Amino acid sequence: MDEFTVVPLIQQLRVGAYIMKQRFKGVAKYPLVLMLEPLFRCNLACPGCGKIDYPDDILNKRLSVADCIQAVEECGAPIVSIPGGEPLIHRDIAEIVREIIARKRFVYLCTNALLLEKKIDQFEPSPYLTFSIHLDGLGEEHDRAVDQAGVFEIATRAIKKARDRGFRVNINSTLFNNADPANMAVFFDHVMALGVEGITISPGYAYERAPDQQHFLSRQKTKQLFRDVFKHGEGKGWRFSQSSLFLDFLAGNQDYKCTPWGNPTRNVFGWQRPCYLLAEGYVQSFGELMDETDWDSYGTGRYEKCADCMVHCGYEATAVNDTVAHPLKALKVFLKGPRVEGAMAPEPSLADQRPAEFVFESHVQKALGALHEEAEARTRTVEKRTNAA
Repeated sequence: MDEFTVVPLIQQLRVGAYIMKQRFKGVAKYPLVLMLEPLFRCNLACPGCGKIDYPDDILNKRLSVADCIQAVEECGAPIVSIPGGEPLIHRDIAEIVREIIARKRFVYLCTNALLLEKKIDQFEPSPYLTFSIHLDGLGEEHDRAVDQAGVFEIATRAIKKARDRGFRVNINSTLFNNADPANMAVFFDHVMALGVEGITISPGYAYERAPDQQHFLSRQKTKQLFRDVFKHGEGKGWRFSQSSLFLDFLAGNQDYKCTPWGNPTRNVFGWQRPCYLLAEGYVQSFGELMDETDWDSYGTGRYEKCADCMVHCGYEATAVNDTVAHPLKALKVFLKGPRVEGAMAPEPSLADQRPAEFVFESHVQKALGALHEEAEARTRTVEKRTNAA
C-alpha cells in the first residue's frame, strides 16, 4: 500500500523531543495539541456541526490576542490548532498566528476558506503555519455537506492561491455514514493533484446539538468505512497528516483508550472539560483543567456520550504516544499502510458506562449572565466618569 503519513521533519523532531522530555520528567498526562477557539461565529451553518449553536451575545464574543497567547504559554503544547467558528472572521487572527509562530509552535489554522483569498496577504509562509481547509467531498457533495452552493469552488481557488504563495496546505475531511468509499477515493485523488501537503480525516462526532442527527457513525461502521476507503487507496500515494497508528486505529486494528488531555480546548468560556467535543464544564486555568477534571469518568465504555467516538481529538494523542513507545510497530504500519482485512480489535464493553448528562443550557445561561454582568459593570464605569466630569 503506497499511502503514507506525511509530517514535516522539523515538526516530527520537535514533537518527539517534547514527548521524550515529558516522559523523562515522569509526566503522565500532558498536552500535544492545544485546540484554541478564538470565536464561535461562523459564515457557514453545516448540518453536522454542533459548535455554533449559541445566542448572538456569545457568538459575538472573541478571545483577545493576549487571551490566546496566555493559553498557548500556559498549556505548552508544541502544536496549536485554531478551529472555530471560522477563525478568519476574527479581526486579529493574523496577529494571533504571528505571535504563536514567534513562540515556535506549529499552527494549523482550520478554515472553510471562504475568506482565505481575501485575507491571505495578512499571513506569511512559514514551516510553522499550515492552512487546514475543510473539504468533505467533490463539488456538489461538499456544498451539500456545508449547506451552501459554490463553497467547493471557492475553497479550491484558495488552495491553489495558497500553494502558489508557498504556504503549507492540507485539507481536513469528516466522514459520515453516507460516505461512499469509491467517491472518497476520487476526492482524495483530486486534492492530491491540487498539491496539498496531506489529508486529515476523521469520523463525524454525534454532537447533541447538530441539526443533522441521521448520519453519524457507530464505531463498527467507522472501522469498516475506513477500511473500505483505504482499500481504494492502494497504489495511489495518498498522504495523510496524521500518525500511521491513528489511521490503523480508524481501520479497527488498534485497541486504544481516549486521552482527552492530549488535546485540551480553550475557548470564550474558558478551558473546556473534558475535550473539544464535549462541553461538560469550564475552568479558568489550564492547571485547574488538568488537576481537577475526573478524566477516568470519560471515554468509550465509561460515558454514554463517548460510546461511538473515534475522533482524533481523543485518540490521536494516544496513537502518537504509542508511536514513541513502539517505533517498530509504527514503522510497519507506515510502510505497509493500515490493515484492511481480518479480525478487528475488540470493542470496549458499554455495560458499565454512566448515562449522559445534558448540561449545555446551564453553561450557556451562566455565560450569558457573566456577559450581562460585564456589560452592566462597563455601563456603571462610564456613568461614574460622566458624572465626575
